[in-house]
Amino acid sequence: MSDRFRELLKKIGSGPHTGQSLNRCEAADALGMMLQQEATPAQIGAFLIAHRIKRPTGEELAGMLDTYDQFGPHLTPPPKPTIVLGCPYDGRSRTAPVTPLTALILATAGISVILHGGERMPTKEGIPLIEIWQNLDVFWHQLSLEQVQQVLNKTGIGFVYLPTHFPMAATLVSYRREIGKRPPLSTMELIWSPCDGDLTIAAGYVHPPTEGMFQEAFRWRSTSNYITVKGLEGSCDLPRDRTCIIGAHQPQFTVNQTNNSLERLLLHPEDYGLAGKEIPLTSTSDLIDQMKSVLAGEDSEMMQAAIWNGGFYLWRMGACPELNSGLLKAKKLLTSGEVAQKLQQLSQMTQEMTNQLQKIH
Repeated sequence: MSDRFRELLKKIGSGPHTGQSLNRCEAADALGMMLQQEATPAQIGAFLIAHRIKRPTGEELAGMLDTYDQFGPHLTPPPKPTIVLGCPYDGRSRTAPVTPLTALILATAGISVILHGGERMPTKEGIPLIEIWQNLDVFWHQLSLEQVQQVLNKTGIGFVYLPTHFPMAATLVSYRREIGKRPPLSTMELIWSPCDGDLTIAAGYVHPPTEGMFQEAFRWRSTSNYITVKGLEGSCDLPRDRTCIIGAHQPQFTVNQTNNSLERLLLHPEDYGLAGKEIPLTSTSDLIDQMKSVLAGEDSEMMQAAIWNGGFYLWRMGACPELNSGLLKAKKLLTSGEVAQKLQQLSQMTQEMTNQLQKIH
């Protein structure tokens, strides 16, 4: 048992009257002791549920991100605009995700995309990104971090897979099932960047206070380039059945923006002819069929969702001067077959690397 960890646990777990939040260093220290198993399982479980009840602060999230920086994997962004798309690790269970299509569109347009996550995970146990990629014949599971870097440099897409590239963090996944609630780690993961250098972080959220936590954490860490999206099931996928509520802190994008201001964007899909009902997630096979039809250039609700998301991120990443041109570009890239070619390139490269690894072992 760690006496040092016990003191931090007492600080956050003393109830609404005497409990306190941790400072940045304490939060970093607490997560470090959990990752290194210096804290006992009982202490870790107690900490995660107590912190869930208390709710994390932006300063605490900043400290936890410091620890991920210390112990976690680090990619290097290619010399081109790069975005990290942060999505909930426990996946999607109600609506069909379009994040992989968005990533392919951006990469086709010369914008690098970094994703991260694990397998099916508590508490939602929804479909994770890694499973979608696998069904599209893109295999990240066994690749080393160095190989992921090679794929990123060549194709413009990289995926950090928790069990392979950050096993210390993967050991904490079982606690999510045991406590039955998303721990503060789930919030922190949305704004984590497993990549050094100058890039944009896009993070989805459901509840408005979460956006405030993100902003505070970014201020503590002097992160100046980020996008927050009140997205589908907490992802960075933009909805089509309601107004999109977006926060953008991109000083290089908005000339008159001050260092601490958040540009608020309210985008109405109907203004661009792209309103529609959200696509239900019925099964993995149906989702993959829908994505393949989009890659084949066929019009559908999934195609409209891909254009809406791809066009938005093309615009915000500077590939297009305004949203309308971003939407037109996304549609052209999809219907011309260029995005399908990008998927083929990605699939071929990851399969060749995986086959080489299997021959070695």
